[in-house]
Amino acid sequence: MTTTPTRPRSAGGAGARAAIGAKTLRTDGWRAYPLSVAAILLFFIVYSTIRIFMAKWYFVEAHGYLTPLYSPCLSDSCVKGSSHFGTPFGAFPAWIPLGLAAFPFVAGFRVTCYYYRKAGYRSLWLSPQACAVQEPHKKYSGETRFPLVFMNSHRYFFYAASIILLINVWDALHAFKGDDGGFGIGLGSLIIVANVLALAGYTASCHACRHVMGGRLKHFSKHPVRYRLWTLISKLNTRHGTFAMTSLVTVILTDAYIMAVSAHWITDLRIWN
Repeated sequence: MTTTPTRPRSAGGAGARAAIGAKTLRTDGWRAYPLSVAAILLFFIVYSTIRIFMAKWYFVEAHGYLTPLYSPCLSDSCVKGSSHFGTPFGAFPAWIPLGLAAFPFVAGFRVTCYYYRKAGYRSLWLSPQACAVQEPHKKYSGETRFPLVFMNSHRYFFYAASIILLINVWDALHAFKGDDGGFGIGLGSLIIVANVLALAGYTASCHACRHVMGGRLKHFSKHPVRYRLWTLISKLNTRHGTFAMTSLVTVILTDAYIMAVSAHWITDLRIWN
């Protein structure tokens, strides 16, 4: 495969893109990855947008199941029992999602995530589509201008997402409620716990988390605890993409299951009451 030389960098800019004469000379099925990822991302965007504005079928009072898309529910509009942290806000009009307190931060955490930036740029923005494939965009300014400069706020969304993860853990504890009000385990309990574990893996494997644990240290020997945590997070970091996509799927499955039980489409499979 031959390519033309890279054009010179522009003064004060990010430089012009490397030019490839042909659209591509690749003969492998390179389109499969960006197309499949685009389908998953678009499905999640459409599904979550519809669900957060439905304002129903998000809580199963009998067993304490609360979907992560509505947690924490802090409005007087929330159904009875779903507000584990009270209702400091009044009733919301229909155009304001009940999960407003957390969903924007969770969405921001994923949108600015290094993995999702790669997946989104390749699959949705087609920049670049794949290695050795012609660029559809002629100009490139990096993440220095609006709206992509917003991506640099990832570390702040990480802090917010970490707090929300603790809230999800608290919700999971409430999901072990039996038919008589005591301790119980249902299929929903296990699904919620699996989702929390996936979210914990995604959050802990984040590059921002790795920096918090060991960044800006000149001598690891003087900080043995942070070094051990940094080592652990570094191992998880290599699987960040796997946790990112897995947690995306578990969030959808958890919400779909709770919606189905809450709407009485199915009955929760009880394991222990």
